[in-house]
Amino acid sequence: MSGMCGGFSETKPATEEEQQICNAVSKKKAEELAGKDFDVFTAKKSRTQVVEGMNYLIKVHVGGEEYVHLLVFQPLPCEGKSLVLTRIQTSKHQDEELVPF
Repeated sequence: MSGMCGGFSETKPATEEEQQICNAVSKKKAEELAGKDFDVFTAKKSRTQVVEGMNYLIKVHVGGEEYVHLLVFQPLPCEGKSLVLTRIQTSKHQDEELVPF
């Protein structure tokens, strides 16, 4: 786990783990929250925050020049709960900084 408790880590390239998180929270749920359909749903960059669990801030390519930023909460394993797509920001760009929201 990177990053200190309370603060987000530096932005890094997304890993297979972040892509699996995107797959788990589902493209369909993100589309519902955004109010639009996405051509693709590919994690590109991420930041993490250690809390009572883990927050993931993920930049996702959704087609063409468009990206979205997802905030996903992963509860502690002992809680036995699923990932939660907490928030989404739409109309983002490839070079736009991944900032907590």
